[in-house]
Amino acid sequence: MRVPALQGIIRRRILVNYRVDPDVIQRLIPVRFKPKLYEGHAIAGICLIRLEQVRPKSLPAMFGLHSENAAHRVAVTWNDERGELREGVFIPRRDTNSLLNHWVGGRLFPGEHQRARFTIREAREEIDFRMRSLDGKVAVELLGSTATELPKSSIFGSVAEASRFFAAGSLGYSPTRNPCRFDGMLLEIARWQVLPLAIRSVHSSFFANAAQFPPGSAEFDHALIMRDLTHSWYSAADLVA
Repeated sequence: MRVPALQGIIRRRILVNYRVDPDVIQRLIPVRFKPKLYEGHAIAGICLIRLEQVRPKSLPAMFGLHSENAAHRVAVTWNDERGELREGVFIPRRDTNSLLNHWVGGRLFPGEHQRARFTIREAREEIDFRMRSLDGKVAVELLGSTATELPKSSIFGSVAEASRFFAAGSLGYSPTRNPCRFDGMLLEIARWQVLPLAIRSVHSSFFANAAQFPPGSAEFDHALIMRDLTHSWYSAADLVA
């Protein structure tokens, strides 16, 4: 799938990250992909992102669109058509409050998007985030504030370590109506910069689903936040299973 290069502003991007049993997560992703491990754990999570001024690069910012979006994602590796090892993320589900994203996703734009309702309250360093998909299958709730370090329970030793791990996940693949083909999208951020987000409470219906994740197989690790970053989106070559 090919679309014009897009650009815009990431007004807010939260990465909610879980450490997961590699064998458990492998059952939930296509066999083409393998979980990328850190300290023996697979890393999966949810990207909660507010996009603004998104438009083809040939258009001025005044024509840009804005949206709230959520993408469930798994850090993965795979071998490309030349046999070279690549890394990025597999995105089993995307949700959005944008009708346009929903209509064109998977058709004119890589990645099918489900409709969702977002309720976000922000005050100074605090954020209260809630998302419910309209099909009732996905819910995310988060309450937190910016911090200076990761929680002591995190498997990452520092913010810098976590930042390097997730900066490598700029290439994402999503399922399509054809189970043998995956849409590819590359995200470029002009100035990669993350801060830790201290979480007071977090709930994900996806990771709380005991049918998918037996008790103890998926545990919250940490969250990161990014703000006010210029970014670009590019189509990547489709992958075939």
